[in-house]
Amino acid sequence: MLSLHQLTCFLATYEHGSLTAAAEELGYAQPSVSEQIRALEKSLGVQLFRRVGRGVVPTTVADTLRPHAERVLATVDEARQSVQRVKSFETGTIRFGMFGTARLYAGAGLVGDVLSRYPGVRVELIGQNSMDVQEDLRRGRIEAAMIAVPQVDSEGLEVTPVARDELVYISVDPGRLESPVNAHRLSLASLVMPETTWRADDSTRRVLRRMLHETGRNPQTRIEVEDVETAVELVGMGYADSVIPKGAALQLLPRLAPDAGWVSLRPRQYDTFAIVHRAGATLSPAAQLMIELATTRIQAIADPL
Repeated sequence: MLSLHQLTCFLATYEHGSLTAAAEELGYAQPSVSEQIRALEKSLGVQLFRRVGRGVVPTTVADTLRPHAERVLATVDEARQSVQRVKSFETGTIRFGMFGTARLYAGAGLVGDVLSRYPGVRVELIGQNSMDVQEDLRRGRIEAAMIAVPQVDSEGLEVTPVARDELVYISVDPGRLESPVNAHRLSLASLVMPETTWRADDSTRRVLRRMLHETGRNPQTRIEVEDVETAVELVGMGYADSVIPKGAALQLLPRLAPDAGWVSLRPRQYDTFAIVHRAGATLSPAAQLMIELATTRIQAIADPL
């Protein structure tokens, strides 16, 4: 029966043309290498080397065996490296990109999922907005991320949509929630909107601009803030209404604006969430793990795609 040890000795001898040189490279005694070659020849029932002076010359059978032996050892080495990469989860750092609002869907829970499996790792969730995360991907600071699709220039990136969440209109005024909000009503609304730094490219705002295109108006913002929590609080205080993803509304309204409610837009509008990484990239086990866990988390809250 062939063994990896035999194939290792065979390749070293083939390369050096000498049992002594092969033994020196491998750190073995020369008789040990000779014994392995003899055992391999006996197992195959062929002669692999002929002695010529102080060296050896491979036979045509050895020439045939060589590429197969190289592939076997390369596969074994790849398997060993894969195991070591997985083992590194025990003490390494796992980084994953995620836009700000997504933390409401898969933030602390995602970190908890990782640490429950690998309690010794460091976890970094990176990004406040999909634009930031996209730039980190392009610069190679992170391998993969979950972002809002409308903000992504897909050139050079592989985009896999995994879920979508309905955008809803929130208000403390019951009269404004009696029926779905159409484009005309939305164009007249006084709104507080988050993501003010990225207002030109924010996913939700881009969806709303498309919705209002036929009215010739943009959503009218009375108040601009950075985070969705502040926007919801201001809605709860009655200063303005807002449009946010339904998942965020379900989580934040009971805590930050208990008197507020929500209603759909007409026609219904959606934010789409996607897993993104550089096109053609070979993802590490850590990145693959984060993609799997983040997808599971987001699909448990938003509608799977």
